[in-house]
Amino acid sequence: MQRYFAVDKRDDLFILESSDLHHISNVMRMKDGDFVEVVFDKVLYKCKVVIDNGITIIYDSILHGNDDPIDIVLIVPILKEQKMDLVLQKATELGATRIIPIITERCIVKLNDKESKKLERWSRIVKEASEQCKRISIPIIDNVHTISELNFSDGVKLVCSTRENEKNIKNIMHNLNGCAKMYIVVGPEGGLSIDEENKLNDLGFVSITLGKRIMRVETVPMFVLSILNYELME
Repeated sequence: MQRYFAVDKRDDLFILESSDLHHISNVMRMKDGDFVEVVFDKVLYKCKVVIDNGITIIYDSILHGNDDPIDIVLIVPILKEQKMDLVLQKATELGATRIIPIITERCIVKLNDKESKKLERWSRIVKEASEQCKRISIPIIDNVHTISELNFSDGVKLVCSTRENEKNIKNIMHNLNGCAKMYIVVGPEGGLSIDEENKLNDLGFVSITLGKRIMRVETVPMFVLSILNYELME
């Protein structure tokens, strides 16, 4: 069944975005009595499509969904459009629960006055990716942060480093018992500056190595999140 995220629930009726209703009617060409999956407030429902002077989505039953085993906050630099789209899509598929875009010294893309439009686009991308991969939650896209604003008091905090040679991701992942939240910082093309990495260390982020290979910035989130998925797999 096709999955959608409702913006509201009123008794047994679910309210979907107009773009989702368009998708049901004109892309999926659903008929009266067809069923869809609808997520509202992290609960997954089976719903019936009723077509009568419009489209109505009516509750049928509650289905089971999988909760995220750990709160994964991915912190990534602003990238060029296609690379940023890829990172958002794959991070959503691999279980990131929150994504924080950051400005760094070596960021190529400059937002200027386009931040609100970018955030709207990024939110749409993670919503569609969440529907495609059958999640029951959509990753939160934060406003753009600076390094100094990454001052969090909870969770395991890691920064992917090209300088660190001893503390590797394998050892970190083997000691995740009881971890409820993890923050992962990925640097831009060219890496974080020494000052930026030192500032993150001062904020409690532990520098880790991903191995001998230097990966493209868009590859790093997929690499790290894949390892994390493997370690948390039941």
